[in-house]
Amino acid sequence: MKVAGAGAPAKTGGVWSLIKSFILWSYERGTLQYDVMVTLILLFVFLSPRFINFNDRPVERNPHSSGVLVYPDGKGEFIYQVEGGAVQGEDDATIRAGLLRIIEPISGSVSISHYEAVKDSLGHVVAYKVSVQRE
Repeated sequence: MKVAGAGAPAKTGGVWSLIKSFILWSYERGTLQYDVMVTLILLFVFLSPRFINFNDRPVERNPHSSGVLVYPDGKGEFIYQVEGGAVQGEDDATIRAGLLRIIEPISGSVSISHYEAVKDSLGHVVAYKVSVQRE
């Protein structure tokens, strides 16, 4: 007497054991199954960025809206050139505070030794050249 479907559980168990062995990575190196798994992984790594948007683009950040140029002064220190429009104020204390507000996020804790206003032909301040010392 033959039972219907008697061979089916063995086939299903074979598929599940195959899936289990792939998930648990139970094949030895050099076998066909191992090579197939490595090939599938490499295909995923190299081809998936073309078809899947992982949203992993770098975010462009502008740390400060003012333009700051940094160049060495030849004595081991640096001179910071800050756009004139980025600093508001007329008196020395306000200008120094504005310059420090812009320079410190770039260079860390510093003190201004001196600064010089760079003016255009009409006498408007275009930039500030600032010499700083680390604290």
